[in-house]
Amino acid sequence: MARYIGPKARIARRLGAQIWDTKGERSAREKRPYPPGEHGRTRRRGTQSEYLIQLQEKQKTRYIYGLSERQFRRVFAEAHRRPGVTGENMLVFLELRLDNVVYRAGWASTRLQARQFVSHGHIEVNGSRVDVPSYRVRQGDVVALREKSQDMLAIRWNLDMLSRTVPIWLAHQDNKMSVSVAQIPTRDQIDTPTREQLIVELYSK
Repeated sequence: MARYIGPKARIARRLGAQIWDTKGERSAREKRPYPPGEHGRTRRRGTQSEYLIQLQEKQKTRYIYGLSERQFRRVFAEAHRRPGVTGENMLVFLELRLDNVVYRAGWASTRLQARQFVSHGHIEVNGSRVDVPSYRVRQGDVVALREKSQDMLAIRWNLDMLSRTVPIWLAHQDNKMSVSVAQIPTRDQIDTPTREQLIVELYSK
């Protein structure tokens, strides 16, 4: 499992980005908008090396989608083998992960929670239960909450309270209890704050 259980606010402050989309993380970045550590306030951002910038971009993306280094390298390697732009291929593969689809559908407040929902067997793909967060959906697949899971308090609260807009490549069905993969997402339909070209450059060294 690639679940990160360390201090999330420190990682978000170090990378200068919203990673897990939690309230504590946002609050910490607003109160202390500088890197953690004794010299966080005085650290000069302009002196960062090219390698450090590339590494931080990779780490940021890896944390956002909740992958281990080994998993992330595997995704990148597959993206590199496929025709097309490697960085865009990589982001598309990450977006098509089942836990990310659950998050994008608005059933989970964070990708960590979405991963938990999948692992606990609350999600079906084309009518069959799938409990593998890294499962990659395809165009035309229907991802749904299992009937016994639709009344879960956490899911109902997320559907009622979250103002997340479902991306154009997903389509809600059955009173928001299922989504269909209308199309494979393109780069302009992925709002993850990632400069994928830096990751490509890092792994190309």
